[in-house]
Amino acid sequence: MARVVSLLHYPIKGCAGTPVSGSVVTAAGLAHDRSFMVVGHDYVFRTQRRDPRLAVIRPEVGADGDLLTLHAPGMAELSVKVDRDGARHGVDLFGNRFTGIDQGEPVSRWLTEVLDAPSRLVRVPPEHDRATDGETPGTAGYADSAAVLLVGRPSLDLLHARLVEQGGEPLPMNRFRPNIVVDGWDEPHIEDSVRRVTIGNVRLGFTKLAIRCPVTLVDQETGVRAGPEPLRTLASYRRSPEGGVTFGTKLAVLQAGELSVGDEVEVDNWA
Repeated sequence: MARVVSLLHYPIKGCAGTPVSGSVVTAAGLAHDRSFMVVGHDYVFRTQRRDPRLAVIRPEVGADGDLLTLHAPGMAELSVKVDRDGARHGVDLFGNRFTGIDQGEPVSRWLTEVLDAPSRLVRVPPEHDRATDGETPGTAGYADSAAVLLVGRPSLDLLHARLVEQGGEPLPMNRFRPNIVVDGWDEPHIEDSVRRVTIGNVRLGFTKLAIRCPVTLVDQETGVRAGPEPLRTLASYRRSPEGGVTFGTKLAVLQAGELSVGDEVEVDNWA
């Protein structure tokens, strides 16, 4: 029987994830997921592709979403009241224009010191109505392209086996930054074929396979790029006809609700 073995949200896009035992799920995904984003002085988003030290920033959001606390090695903890009502700024995410609410100077100075580059923090405004594409359209905060990323544990086990065969070391699941990790499926990458799935009282629909980028090369504990893996090995057996390599599946929220670690994963439709 397949069950959820791990749930994570990522309050700030590109920064460390927060494991949770349960979560409310909205149309935009797990509560607080990618609701904030670090931008440069030009309000273009920052990403681990260019700023791998984002990985060492650990954000915590209060249950009501009103308080954001930031942690990073060598830095004093910073807590700021979340601004949901401030002036809107245009922000750039992969060349697409959205809006964000700037969270002020103290957090800007803190991020600038950690990243050694002029940085600001913006939050998704309440009226954010971004539409995401794919087989099942949906919505999301500042996530790359869909509300939820799901990975099966057997898929990581297969990657580990191939890495070890080549004299390499296993890599942690956090390289892939999933929201939902499922165990109990018999086959690796069977999540590729999920089209409709119910977890708890949440229903999710397939949008696309996750094409993996150089963020997977970043050690999520140190914020340092750590070599060619896992992309080199994935390229030997997970190449997509459309280009790139795939690992995990992206899903839109069809029915909001709640889910928890331990919930049974019921696939309603397979490809």
